[in-house]
Amino acid sequence: MRGNSTNMNAISQAVRTTAGSQVWKRLWKFRWQFAMILPGMVAVFLFNYMPMGGIQVAFREYDIFAGVWESPWVGLEHFSFVSDPEFWKVFKNTIWITVLKFLFGFPAPIVLAIMLNEIRSRRFKRIVQSLTYMPHFVSWIIIAYIVEAMLAQSNGLVNHLLASAGVEKIYFMGEEGWFRPIIVLTSIWKEVGWGSIIYLAAIAGIDPQLYDAAKVDGAGKWKQVWNVTLPNMLPTISIMLILTIPTLLNAGFDQIFPLQNPVNLPISEVVDTYVVRTGLNLGYYGPAAAIGLATGILQLLLVIGAN
Repeated sequence: MRGNSTNMNAISQAVRTTAGSQVWKRLWKFRWQFAMILPGMVAVFLFNYMPMGGIQVAFREYDIFAGVWESPWVGLEHFSFVSDPEFWKVFKNTIWITVLKFLFGFPAPIVLAIMLNEIRSRRFKRIVQSLTYMPHFVSWIIIAYIVEAMLAQSNGLVNHLLASAGVEKIYFMGEEGWFRPIIVLTSIWKEVGWGSIIYLAAIAGIDPQLYDAAKVDGAGKWKQVWNVTLPNMLPTISIMLILTIPTLLNAGFDQIFPLQNPVNLPISEVVDTYVVRTGLNLGYYGPAAAIGLATGILQLLLVIGAN
């Protein structure tokens, strides 16, 4: 028995040594590939994993002078926001905006990609692609200034045209009913061109013989799109849908915050801006961290559910 045990230990050691050598061989073989992804891994570790230590602020009475580690524990005291009607109003605003952006924003790049694919003039197609791509590279701050300038009640371009047509001027940035449409439309305008790139790539991979077969069967353009283009795009659409679902709690701080004002605040306040106002403006770091942690957990559940 002792001899068998010794043999088994020797075999196990040999297997571990062989496996370890194989790992080092693979690391050395793909050393340049690993070197290329190393900066990204370091960045993710520094900016995504290390800050997770700050989660404990949600369970402490944070003192800016004592620091995170020396602040006293308070347990779940900061999670009392679940009984705050103001928070649920903000949460409702967030869901409204994210759902509207999802319903209208998710199909928009798909429709644009299909439309671009049907354009036969390459020059016109490139012009349209360039015009739709460019807004993606413009900061939301700049877009906010453009939107406010165009929709200003006194001298905005839109109200000037309305006045010229004999229509009464509209205070777009002050009326609650206009805020959500503005957010949805500007979001689509900014990202629809950039989002269509991956769908154009999916369309480019479709076998042209499928379209030829559809033409032989008498299918027109619409039936070709419905029976050939869309079914072959479904795997890509499914992946993008899975990646989009976890963002349903992210209304877009960069977009909404510059467009907020005291008049539209009751409808424009979302979880992201609420956390910033609570934590930075009012100094309630613990409650702000607790809301952020709860939102992160919900987003994790959405990721798991989507997968």
